Amino acid sequence: MAYKRVEQYEDKITSRLIENYRESLDLLGEDSDREGLLKTPERVAKAMQFLTQGYQMDAKAILNSAKFHEEVSEMIIVKDIELYSMCEHHMLPFFGKAHIAYIPNGWITGLSKIARVVDVYSRRLQVQERLTTQILNAIKETLNPMGVAVVIEASHLCMMMRGVQKQNSVTTTSAFWGEFERNESRSEFIRLIGSKLH
Repeated sequence: MAYKRVEQYEDKITSRLIENYRESLDLLGEDSDREGLLKTPERVAKAMQFLTQGYQMDAKAILNSAKFHEEVSEMIIVKDIELYSMCEHHMLPFFGKAHIAYIPNGWITGLSKIARVVDVYSRRLQVQERLTTQILNAIKETLNPMGVAVVIEASHLCMMMRGVQKQNSVTTTSAFWGEFERNESRSEFIRLIGSKLH
């Protein structure tokens, strides 16, 4: 019964989004009733729900679902994690790669869970700076490691398609905590991910 109520609620949201996108097309000067656009409001509504599904996901629950006790204290790096997000200022995509490392303090998590944490926070309306720290904080608070490092390199369509229209720009953000606040650990991480950061 509860599942049915959730389904009805989701259908209501989808219906309202469809109507809003249909109205937006008309306001932009299009004819939402022409053949090529008849299904567009529905497709956009469903696409936006997919692209913002991170609001319904819990990063800490994901990490805890594969949390194992291990006496490991060496740096663990998962690099080149693809990410796709939406700029909250213009609702245009930004995309790139995340590089994440942590130094365990008795607990590790499944490697795929690190990539899923990226999805949890990137599948929301975002700014890259906040995305970087949200990923770091989720790992820090769930695994209680000795250190966490996150670097994100991304291209933003809000810069490439509009405004300054700089097609080749890449934005790099970083966040370091614990052992990675020490130059030695941070430098090793930067070297291992092959970044041009100094």
